[in-house]
Amino acid sequence: MLRSRAATLIVTAFSTFLLSAAGAQAAGAGAGGLRVLAVYPAGSGAIAGDAQFTIRFSERLAPTQRISPELAPKLAGRWRQAGPRTLEFVPASAYEPGAEVKLTVPAGLRAANGARLPHAVGRAYRVGQPSTLRLLQLLAGLGYLPVHFVGHAAPPAGSRRAQLQALFSPPSGSLVLGRGWPGTLRQLWDRQRSLVIQGAIMDFQSQHGLAMTGTFGTQLWSELLSATVSHDINRHGYTYAVASEASPETLTLYHNGAVVLRTLANTGIAVSPTALGTYPVYERLQSQVMRGINPNGVPYADPVQWVSYFNGGDAVHYMPRASYGYPQSLGCVELPYAAAERAWGFITYGTLVTVI
Repeated sequence: MLRSRAATLIVTAFSTFLLSAAGAQAAGAGAGGLRVLAVYPAGSGAIAGDAQFTIRFSERLAPTQRISPELAPKLAGRWRQAGPRTLEFVPASAYEPGAEVKLTVPAGLRAANGARLPHAVGRAYRVGQPSTLRLLQLLAGLGYLPVHFVGHAAPPAGSRRAQLQALFSPPSGSLVLGRGWPGTLRQLWDRQRSLVIQGAIMDFQSQHGLAMTGTFGTQLWSELLSATVSHDINRHGYTYAVASEASPETLTLYHNGAVVLRTLANTGIAVSPTALGTYPVYERLQSQVMRGINPNGVPYADPVQWVSYFNGGDAVHYMPRASYGYPQSLGCVELPYAAAERAWGFITYGTLVTVI
């Protein structure tokens, strides 16, 4: 009887010990047993505006709970369990380029075993530049390029949310050069596309009151989105100019794929030639007095009109001459008055001038 009583006491004491140990283990798990193992994106470098955020934990997560990770600024989308230990954010829109984003995994997030995240975990991000392909698609859609987009499933033009997502995940398709353009422009599009893009951006910037840098940045993307949503297309159309030094020298002006002007012209003399190549127009003046030094050392001050500068001091402009069609200038492309006035009406900031 005494042995049985002693055995009962031992069993009872051991059971109490096991229950206490289990309780202590559960309490320890609840106090700090849940950890964040990884966060993606990792936070180094720029991210896409429609990036999916993924968080991996050390324990299986409770299937239902009120606490969830937070994004600031808020973004349309939802958090979902992508696995027993993984949370994933699926965006329904995108952040603006250049936006600063903070992800916070709040303390108290609960695991299936009762463990909770003891401390908040945060990551900071910066949204990078969108796809260059989407830049071309937007510029083409607004009429700032000599190409048009052929594709499927393009985002609704009037939805800024959809357009934001398309900045980073552009629709598939092709950019096709329109008919009527000369071979020199086709070669530029195939081999020097960055120059065509620069001119298009300069034109867009000039029409929207932006600094005319010819490069893209946060402000340009925002204006492009606004113009796309409001269907604010290029008011001037697309213009391209070719100055030929073949005899007789000429200037041919193309507008929206059609020749709108072909005229005799003068380019630079041998000691002060017009540089060959392609350049975007960066300054336009109705009239001015051009000043400089002639090759013989004598200063000049020539009143000229309908001026479009495209390469340093070289410009397309009116210059009174007895005749046209052969080298007479100090680098400019000189035109008769009526032709210069008509050309100036089509040439815009960013218009590409090719000298061949």
